[in-house]
Amino acid sequence: MKILIVKLSSLGDVVHAMPAVQDLRRALPQAQIDWVVEPAFAPLLRRCSGVQRVIECDLRRWRSAPLAAATRSGWRAFRAELQAAAYDRVIDLQGLSKSALVAWLARLAPGGRRVALANRSDGSAYESPTRWVAHQRVALPPHMGAVARSRALCASGLGYALPDTVSFGLLALTQLEDIAIEKEALSRLVPQVVLLAHASSRADKQWPLSAWQALGQRLVAQGYTLALPHGNDAELQQSQAIAQPLVGAQIWPRLGLDALTDAMASCAGVIGVDSGLSHIAVALGLPHVQIYNFDTAWRTGPAPGPLQCSVLGTPSPTVDQVWQAWQMVCPVVSPVVVPT
Repeated sequence: MKILIVKLSSLGDVVHAMPAVQDLRRALPQAQIDWVVEPAFAPLLRRCSGVQRVIECDLRRWRSAPLAAATRSGWRAFRAELQAAAYDRVIDLQGLSKSALVAWLARLAPGGRRVALANRSDGSAYESPTRWVAHQRVALPPHMGAVARSRALCASGLGYALPDTVSFGLLALTQLEDIAIEKEALSRLVPQVVLLAHASSRADKQWPLSAWQALGQRLVAQGYTLALPHGNDAELQQSQAIAQPLVGAQIWPRLGLDALTDAMASCAGVIGVDSGLSHIAVALGLPHVQIYNFDTAWRTGPAPGPLQCSVLGTPSPTVDQVWQAWQMVCPVVSPVVVPT
């Protein structure tokens, strides 16, 4: 059986759909599972256990210059790659017009079916074309978490029971030794590093600078080295501002998604806002505290457990709240001495 997953973006949404692939592998171990995604997130999917072929779809760039020669060429190449295989199931996990278009373009095997959501879920965008192109429209409870929604849609589309456990199948460097990464950057890291995932494209998800600095001081006093990533100049400035009073804080170089995933996998834990990096931390199984300024943790946050939790506060959680959560998921450690 050949199955195509359509989930184009964004980073967090792609991560949330990974457990559905692990369910599929368990239920249908002989199945070939391919995935259509935007190029920015393709490196992460190539680390998702069970995904055989990653098909890059650069709709965002093509829409910005629809008449350009490069767009026409890129679109033709994408269609050729998409239609190189015929699928028994095409599952639209996104529920938008752009994903419906991709699902409609995919080639079906004899008896193949397109599967999509029949309704909108709370807190998620939804557009009608996803229903129009589907042979099977699956109605799900509107109040449903992002991970659970993707898992349930795939299970309904292929008729298997969901397992009790959740696995993301995200592999780090230890399982993917053949993947080239920025080893020089990673060689400076030590096991007892805590990553502060402070950046978000949405201002209403961010945590105050003073709170990050106060939390960082507590972590340094506990023996941790702090790491601050960045993906653009504005995030670099924020990392520099947070690091300024924190002894030994590392501002990581701007890493690609491959290298960043490996670097995070080497960390002792992650504290971050609701962002793609926080969701990667969840997928890697790291000790993790996720910070929420409003009540959406039920939809995108980690499942509460001994290693991961979310913290909610209005207008934002206090440093004490986040610190107490961190103490629960990651007990006190001894400082690490790095050989010179």
